[in-house]
Amino acid sequence: MKMKTINILLVLLMTFSFAANAHGDKNKDKGLFKGINTPAAKVVLAFHQALETGNKDLARAQLADDVTIYEGGRVERSADEYAHHHMLSDMKYLASMKSKTLEHQVTVLGNTAISASRSHTQGTYKGKERDYQGMETMVLEKQNGEWKIKHIHWSH
Repeated sequence: MKMKTINILLVLLMTFSFAANAHGDKNKDKGLFKGINTPAAKVVLAFHQALETGNKDLARAQLADDVTIYEGGRVERSADEYAHHHMLSDMKYLASMKSKTLEHQVTVLGNTAISASRSHTQGTYKGKERDYQGMETMVLEKQNGEWKIKHIHWSH
């Protein structure tokens, strides 16, 4: 099976799993955090920590060179493009916000991992009050023995 087909199937599997879990009321708090101690999840958490603390080098190191990032109808097609365009503004924005992870699930299947999370973010940025729930999906790939973020989709 081609890698692209496998990645599409993994995203669909994770989306179904994430949606099914979001609609289950009887075990509301169970299963909202799964796989977060895996090496792949630690890369995601390191990336978030780096963005929140303004550590550009650490953030860049978590990304595959050919990462694609989807956000707000835009796409960035490499880690260098992101590092030179939106990374610094993302860091400034996150420095003025408070964000709490509501749900985070990481599934590892061979050399591919999918991270899906929801968060609540609030604060004031450039004089505007912000208060919203965001969603994030990341696809990671094991490259030369190290997990790298291959794709990010952010929405809120």
